[in-house]
Amino acid sequence: MQEKDIPAFVQSIVDLGCNICAIGHFGYVFGDVDLPPAQREAIQPQLRRIAEIYGERDYLVAEIIAYLWSIGRYVEIGPQTGANDGSRSSSNCPGFR
Repeated sequence: MQEKDIPAFVQSIVDLGCNICAIGHFGYVFGDVDLPPAQREAIQPQLRRIAEIYGERDYLVAEIIAYLWSIGRYVEIGPQTGANDGSRSSSNCPGFR
């Protein structure tokens, strides 16, 4: 994957119904666990296909996180606890409130 592919990669994940969100500035997650079990199971092949299409992305984690923040897909982590208190979550990541 190249940096220019990040928006399309994120949109591909969103189109499957997954809430892809940055978690603070440390990482990001696909919200597929928020889906009902049958839907989650049904999209697994599609998630694998997206991973095949875009390829290796571990070296772009910082850029993916920055992009997710730029489009409002993030959960801010509380500085004291390291956990989200729900008060500053992005509205695009409802599964993480």
